[in-house]
Amino acid sequence: MKHLRFYFDVISPFAYLAFERLPRVLDGLSYSVDYQPVLFAGMLAHWGQKGPAEIEPKRAWTFRHVHWQAHRDGIALKTPAQHPFNPLALLRLAIACAPEGGTPSRHVCEQLFRHVWQDGADANNPRRFEDLAQRLSPRTDPNSDSIKQALKDSTAQAIAKGVFGVPTIELDGRLFWGVDALDMIGASMRGDGWFDGTAWSDAAVAPPGVPRAPSGNP
Repeated sequence: MKHLRFYFDVISPFAYLAFERLPRVLDGLSYSVDYQPVLFAGMLAHWGQKGPAEIEPKRAWTFRHVHWQAHRDGIALKTPAQHPFNPLALLRLAIACAPEGGTPSRHVCEQLFRHVWQDGADANNPRRFEDLAQRLSPRTDPNSDSIKQALKDSTAQAIAKGVFGVPTIELDGRLFWGVDALDMIGASMRGDGWFDGTAWSDAAVAPPGVPRAPSGNP
């Protein structure tokens, strides 16, 4: 049996699509998955990046792209009433529903993702959030200091491993980023020989290019 670790933030539509598609891609294989909530904004800050929704042309393309993929794959998707939004409450709820020292179940993650991406409503609407929390029955207060720290620790742990975005799936010590990497994961788990030799490491070595000039300089 193979073990995977799925790093996610519910703010990401690509993480939602990957979550929904993963069982299909790995159909017939023996595996288990740990679903690890992380704060995508914390990763962006650490790596010095902007999120897709912070660059308007990229934001427009992102949502066209995810809606097309959802259409192609038969996955229900409606853009939430506000995006980007602050996902902290939902991520903390995920951790509060997990067993102590563990990760939230697939059922919990499914409820969180669908809360954001299937109704087209405000993900942080207080009444909707309260209904969701009641259904999930967290083991502890999502607003407790211990849960807040657990999310910080989870994000820091992911960054230390080299995770820079969501979704990222860890398999056999390797990190696969993005919904479009699911086919690579499936191929690796089915014994594709490309992953057995040096191709993985060799492909990551690229000669340095021309450094980008400081902003405003030619």
